[in-house]
Amino acid sequence: MQARMCNPAMIVPGAMQALQALGKATERGGLPPRTRDLVLLRASQINGCSVCVDMHARDLRRAGETDERLFAVAAWRDAPYFTGAERAALALAEAVTRLSDRADPVPDEIWEEAARHYDEPALAALIISIALINAWNRLNVSTRQVAGEWAKSPEARAWVEGRSGTR
Repeated sequence: MQARMCNPAMIVPGAMQALQALGKATERGGLPPRTRDLVLLRASQINGCSVCVDMHARDLRRAGETDERLFAVAAWRDAPYFTGAERAALALAEAVTRLSDRADPVPDEIWEEAARHYDEPALAALIISIALINAWNRLNVSTRQVAGEWAKSPEARAWVEGRSGTR
């Protein structure tokens, strides 16, 4: 595989820094990091973004996530490994990622369940995280970025080192 071009966020001046800053801001919203990473992984699975599936599965593994939970993220509804709060976050991630799939993209029951588990700052961080991963997925998928390639770059190493202090 070969990418069509370098990731657009690395070409447009300031774009990478802006996207990373938005991601960093969500880390201060009170959403548990593991929940955030599960949501990022699930949205990336839905969107078929191999770069983000690879990256977030690795992030979760580094954070001590179990194989059972990693393997079951795509089938979270039928797996016993997730808490009620995680299930609410995953349901919201699926709804927000698949906005055009139904007339009422984010039904009240999905919203209310998420709001029951997360206070307003955490819920805001969750929504921004979902929107941001969808943006990353679209950048990567449209330009056919190759899973694992970015992880070898100096930018990726610096990013991972910076994130390791936030877990």
